Amino acid sequence: MTELILALIAGAVVGLTLGALGGGGSVLAVPALIYLLGFTPTAATTAGLIVVTSTSLTALYAHARAGQVRWKAGAAFAAAGILPAAAAGAAATHLPQAVLTVAFAATAVISAITMLRPADTARPGSGDVQPGKAAGAGACLGTLTGLLGVGGGFLAVPALVTVLAFEMEVAVGTSLLVITANSLASLATRSGAVTSLDWAAIGPFIGTAILGAWDGKRMAAKVSGRRLQRIFAVVLLAVAAFMLADTVT
Repeated sequence: MTELILALIAGAVVGLTLGALGGGGSVLAVPALIYLLGFTPTAATTAGLIVVTSTSLTALYAHARAGQVRWKAGAAFAAAGILPAAAAGAAATHLPQAVLTVAFAATAVISAITMLRPADTARPGSGDVQPGKAAGAGACLGTLTGLLGVGGGFLAVPALVTVLAFEMEVAVGTSLLVITANSLASLATRSGAVTSLDWAAIGPFIGTAILGAWDGKRMAAKVSGRRLQRIFAVVLLAVAAFMLADTVT
């Protein structure tokens, strides 16, 4: 019963974050699966991809209904990351657990720093789209998704704003398309590991994450995005510090 309650609560938090910010929820999903539900880092990254895929699809639908998804640009951005995501997903199953944990903690720190940085003051649409940078950013995002089981929305949103000059609302919606594509590519290389997961815990986790994504979309319309990002960044720094301390002790 305790495991079920923890899975429901953690899933709701992940969904709220993903729906409100267009990313970041998956950075909480993996630590929650490890420290609250007892998953190994390898199993947690695979389960995290399942959670990310399911929740991102739901949030993507909500943003698409609001006209906040650029399908062609998002598909091109995602295409650059599909092969890296698949390759990294296959490599992740052979890495030591401690390496995955440290790499994940480092990613959480980078995510937090990105969210705490001052917002870009450049006007949307004022810059030229740079295909080379867009492809590079897409490839890096795919690698991160495949290796650590995170969607990488905390990197996708800033990239879409600065490289493709999207408005923030459109960047959030389009990032969900990129996240979904990369997550599916990485999951395709981990199909053998999926059947061995604890679905009694993952099922409720996904259920509340999906519901939370809808609420997160509504929350984003009422609460300042910068305020949400700052709060989430502080939480991420605390999670990263705990993971690093647990690994070295």
